[in-house]
Formats: sequence, C-alpha cells, structure tokens
Amino acid sequence: MGKKSKQKKGNNKKNKKPNKKAQSSKFNIKDMLFSLVVLPMAIFFYEMVFKVSVTDQADGLSILPTLIFAIIYGIIVFFLCSWSKNSKTNFIIKTVMLFILAVPYIVEYFVFKQFKMLYDVPTVVGSARDVAGSRFAMDALEIMTDADGIAHLTLWLFPTLMYLIRGRALDTCKRVSKKYVTILLGVLIALAAGNGVLINQYSKFKDSYDDHYNYPAAVENFGLLTGIRLDVLNLFWGKEHSFDAEGDDDFNIMEGEPIEEEIPEKEEKTVYDLNVMDIDFDAIAERTGGKLANIDEYVQSIKPSSQNEMTGIFEGKNLIFITAEAFSAEAIDPKVTPTLYRLATKGINFTDYYEQATAGTTGGEYQNIFGLLPMRGGASFYDASSNLNYFTMGNQLDRLGYYGMVFHNNDYKYYSRHVTHNAIGYSEGYMGYGNGLEDYITLQWPESDLEMMEATVDMYINHQPFNIYYMSVSGHSNYTFASNKMAQKNRDLVEGMEGSERILSYKAANAELDKAVEYLIKRLEEANIEDDTVIVIAADHFPYGLDNDAAIGSMPYLAELYGYEVTNYLERDHNRLIIWCGEMEKKDPIIVDSPTSSLDILPTLSNLFGTEWDSRLLPGRDVFSEKEALVFNMSYDWKTSYGTYLAGSETFTPSDPKKSNLNWDSYVERINKVVKNKVQYCSEVLRNDYYRHLFEE
Repeated sequence: MGKKSKQKKGNNKKNKKPNKKAQSSKFNIKDMLFSLVVLPMAIFFYEMVFKVSVTDQADGLSILPTLIFAIIYGIIVFFLCSWSKNSKTNFIIKTVMLFILAVPYIVEYFVFKQFKMLYDVPTVVGSARDVAGSRFAMDALEIMTDADGIAHLTLWLFPTLMYLIRGRALDTCKRVSKKYVTILLGVLIALAAGNGVLINQYSKFKDSYDDHYNYPAAVENFGLLTGIRLDVLNLFWGKEHSFDAEGDDDFNIMEGEPIEEEIPEKEEKTVYDLNVMDIDFDAIAERTGGKLANIDEYVQSIKPSSQNEMTGIFEGKNLIFITAEAFSAEAIDPKVTPTLYRLATKGINFTDYYEQATAGTTGGEYQNIFGLLPMRGGASFYDASSNLNYFTMGNQLDRLGYYGMVFHNNDYKYYSRHVTHNAIGYSEGYMGYGNGLEDYITLQWPESDLEMMEATVDMYINHQPFNIYYMSVSGHSNYTFASNKMAQKNRDLVEGMEGSERILSYKAANAELDKAVEYLIKRLEEANIEDDTVIVIAADHFPYGLDNDAAIGSMPYLAELYGYEVTNYLERDHNRLIIWCGEMEKKDPIIVDSPTSSLDILPTLSNLFGTEWDSRLLPGRDVFSEKEALVFNMSYDWKTSYGTYLAGSETFTPSDPKKSNLNWDSYVERINKVVKNKVQYCSEVLRNDYYRHLFEE
C-alpha cells in the first residue's frame, strides 16, 4: 500500500505540467507581434474614430500616413511599456498608456464638438484654464454626458477596458530583449523614411507637415497625435521658412495673363499718393540682420496700394467698433433686428464678407483688431499683449489724441482680457464684469448687450473724439428659449416665424444686440453727433453653438440658418460686415461685392480715417484700393473675384462658369504662393514682435 502510494506520487510529479513561473521568461517573436498589434492598432482605432467624428468621412489618401504614424507611435510606446523585468509592471504601464493615449482624442473631440473647429495645443490649454470654475464648465459637462458624448467616451475607452479585462491572459508583457530592440529600431527607421517619402510626394501633405504647417490640416492629413506633435515642435522650435520670391503681393494678382481672355483697358483715373510710411528697410535690415531682415526684404518687395476717393472721409470722426458674439449675416432681419438691417443697408454694404473661424472668440477678436490671422491659436492675443501693436485702431487713434475705452459684459478676466485688452492702445483702458460693469449689468446667461450700452455711453459721449471697442455676449449659445435669457426676453419678436427652436432662439438672442445698437444711435442722435460717429460691427465667428455635431457637412441647424448645406470652411465662415456713419444715410449705400474678410477691416478703416499707415505691413487690403480681392484662411483655402480654391481637395472653381474650361493652373499656383507668404507673415509679425523692430529701434 505504501509502495503503491509512493509510485502514484512519483507519477504525478513526472506528469505535472509546468506552471507559469516555470515557463521561459525569454522574449520571443510571438510576444513582440502581439504587443505590436495591441498598441498600433489601438492608436489607429483612436485616429479613425476621431477622423470620422470630426470630418464625417475617412479620406482614403490620408489613411495611409495616419496608419504608418500609428505604427511608429505604437513601437515607441511599446519600448516604454517593456523596460521592466517584472511582467506585471509592464502590464500596468501598458494599460495606463492605452488610457493616456485616449485622452487627447477625448479632449479634442469635445472641444471640437463645442466650437466646431480644431483647437491647437495653446488654445486647448488656455480654454481649459478659462472654462474651469466658470459657467462654461456646465456646458462642457452637458456635451460629455449626452448620448453622443457617452458613445464617444465608450469608443475611446474600449481598447483600455478590453486590455484590462483580457490583456493579461493574452499578453506575456515580457521585457524586450536587445536582439528585438535592434529589429524594432530598424523597422521604426524604415517606416519613418517611407512616410517621409510619401509625405513629400503630395503637395497637400508636404505643405501641412513642413513647408507651411497648420494644425487643422496636419490633423486631417496625419492624425491627431501627429498634429499635436507638430504643433508642440512648431511652438517651441518653429522652423524658419523664407518667403517665396515669386509670391509677392502685386497690384494685380492676375498679372502675367494666366488665362486666355481679354482684359478691358482701364480708364484713366486720378493719381493718388501711396499708402506708405517713411521706413528705411535697408538700413533697418543691415542693422539687425537674420530672420527680421528676411521679413524686411519680403515687405519691401510688396507694391503698396494707393490712396483713393474714400481716403480720409472719416477723418476726425468718432469710432465705435463692436465685435458681435456669434453674429451672422442671417441675424440681420428687418423685423427682428431692424436697426442692424438699417445699418447694413444704408452704410457700406459688404455682400461677400468672411470671418475666418480659427480660434473661437479670442481668435475672431484678434483678426478684427490686429488684421492678422492668429497663428498661435487662442494664445495669439495673449502673446501679442507684450508686443508693440502699432497698427490697432486703438493705437492709431490714440496717437491722434482720441479718448479710448474698451468694454465687455462678461467676466473681465475670461481669455485674459484684463491683460490683452489693456494692450491694444485705448487710452482709458478696459472695463468688464468684475472690474466695474458688475454694478450695472444683471448676472445671467448670456448678459444683456443693451444693459452694457446703457451703462457705458455716458462714460465717453462727452469726450470727443472718442474711440470705443465693445465685445458683446448676448448672441452666445446655448440656443433654446429655456436656457438663453436673451432668447427668452425677445421671444415675442420671433413668434409666428418659421424655423426650428434653435434658429428662432438664435435670432431672438441677437435682437438684444439690435436693441443695444438702437439705444446707442438714439444717444448719438440726442447729442447731435450721429454724423460724426462711425459704427463698425463684425462677428467673432459663425454661430457654432447651433449644432451639437462637429463635422463640416453635418451641421443641420447652420444649414437651416444659411439656407444651404455647409461643405467647406469658406461656406461656413461667410458673414456680414457693417460700417455705418449717420451722414451716409443721406446718400446711396456703398456696395462692396468683392470678396472681403476680417483681415481687410483694419486697412480699410485706416484708409477711411486717413491715419498714417503702410499698406505693405498688413496682409489684408483697403477694399477701396486697386488691390485685387483676396480672402484666405489658415487652411490655405482662398477666394478671389475670379474663383475659389479649396486646399484640402486642391480644387479651383471659377466664379464664372463660362470660364471653367480655361487653363487656371498658373493663376492658382501664383495665388497659392501669395497666400502662403501672407500666412507666414502673420506668424512672423506675432512671433518676432515685428512692429517693434520697425518703430522702436
């Protein structure tokens, strides 16, 4: 009995399978292959969900570089997750990394869902700082907890959850051996080289990746992680690019006869002086050298525009500039907003105007005030606060002795306005809710533009000539009668009108801006200075709060407002600019039907007020000059009087269908160079404090 038991025990020992501890701890090819499937495919999964969610399509051409980058990032993360001899530690690191990798997609998606545009790193960081602890935190929570938000959160957390549940059983998480480190480094180098060749094969890839990087195009072409990587690199170690000598900003961008058509001879016109300042660029360039000298050379190569019959017609007059929150051409209605309708039709009537949506409200303000694209995204205005902002209307008119003030009826520190709006030249500084206006304005959402106007007009109306800037808020989302106090207040004005609740509440909210302007004009008329006062109204961006969805081509409420499906950025950003003066009502309205944008406001006002300015130093144009019209954005889309070019698809559509069969290639190539130079100039002015270089050295 004893022997039998002993024999059985010995057999059991002999037949027993080795446990996990007894298994080989050597890293092998199977371990590597599994790990390389988990990480790259998780990243590629994140990218595809993001691409489909924000663009409503998965562009076939951009999928390949996105996939290659996902594999590259996966290999790099694999190294980070395979350094420990303890497989449990490696498993924990890999799980955490899968979650960390999902975070940027989650954050950027919900930012995009709210603002309908891709925000670069500085803008996201700045917005997060502003939103935290503010009333907008509730808006952020709301969009994250609705059905769509929960669905997207689930999708991006799915790889982490699945790996946490099943990963330990399938992945040995062994430490990578030196042999396979060498192999993987070779694969990494080969993939990077191959992707480099691919990117250089296509101009749309090459431009957005290197030559003329811009964040939205980089994200669309290469994926979010690559967009973030390039943004950080450009932020801290931005590569210097020279201006294209063949892309000089000439009098006539049709020069060179790029198409076969007869251009009628121009009638003889009055010869006007040029809009230039006495600047010795050669002497300045010789003194400073380097990158600033390159900018000097570019600016000096530009042919300046001439003064014209409109030069100085507003000289000495008061100026009131309103950046109107989420304003649009469709907010102008003879019934709901009769005062805005009056100003839009009896002043200077801009019928083809665009407000580039690049960095939300602060980006729109930057464009209106500086006449430049915000190349540092939402951080642009703050960065510019330490620069010499020589050409803002605040500084131009301040040098002429104007009395200047800035007002905003929301939190005075939001977007760091207590810093930025005290740095744009208004002599008496900035007042918002929290440093003065809280004594006059009811705390609600959104606050009343009418209350702001009633509180502030007496502060400046007797200090002529005055120069006033307002940032409004009444037109802000959300657009429901239940959640928007201004829509509730003015609901009776839209009763009986056709349209969804969102569109009607949007129009009702904008009626408060109309009442504010009505009150302002009434006070000007009572003081008998309406003929001596110019009112300018421009949007900060399109009404992005109408739609919950984030994608171009999937904005049903914006399409309802506009009356057409929005398929590209230029269609999305069409708007209306108002420039009005009381004395203009006695004459026929002036129609500006050429393409015009926010970058044209500053040079146009400089010309109208007859200030000292240099047309070579602003990328926009005085719309009354002989310069050809050119609207462009940070994605390198552009529009001229001759047609529209969309950089993403590299397609040009002539404005005259009869000329669609002409050879436009040389024309498109030329304007692309002009646009790239102008976009780069916007970046260089901000980054190098360029006006200080010219006017303080």
